[in-house]
Amino acid sequence: MFSVALKALTVLLSVSALAGAAPLQTRQSKPCFVTGSVALPAEVSSGLDALSKSITCDATKQVAPGVPDVTSGGISFSSIDFQKSKLSPVGFALATFPTPDDPAQADTAKLQNQLNVYLAVEAGVRSQPNSSALLAKLKGAKFFLQFQMSRALAAQGKTLSVADTVDHQLGKVTKNAVGATAAEIAQVNALAKKV
Repeated sequence: MFSVALKALTVLLSVSALAGAAPLQTRQSKPCFVTGSVALPAEVSSGLDALSKSITCDATKQVAPGVPDVTSGGISFSSIDFQKSKLSPVGFALATFPTPDDPAQADTAKLQNQLNVYLAVEAGVRSQPNSSALLAKLKGAKFFLQFQMSRALAAQGKTLSVADTVDHQLGKVTKNAVGATAAEIAQVNALAKKV
């Protein structure tokens, strides 16, 4: 009698465990560029679904330890990787991501694709352990791209949230300007006045 009750309890527990595990099967997997095990902050993870729709990964190339090369709109991170430059990340961004004298004429689709690959690599780097030094440098170039996008959209007369304003993004660039020279910071400040 006891063994029958034990078998019934075992079956009941097994069924309960399977029922409880079912929701795990319906969860979406991580985007191809989030390869590590470190939890991402909410401000990064909240945009992953939208970002992953525009990103493809090339697992045959790594652009950072454990992070694959990524592409958005035909632009790969490896083709605009600040790590290949002798300039500071902000200096590299100044040289690589210019806008016309009238930022309203900027190619915002191209800027968005460049920003997408930087956002994807940032998420990938953040998901890796021991990545704070690389992340600090990466953020300088990424925030510069966000700054350029803000300048272009503001010049086009678009309404921006407080977090997307040129002044807010300028603060992000200067705060994250690891290794930038005074001349590079002066150039960024001058660009902020051209909207």
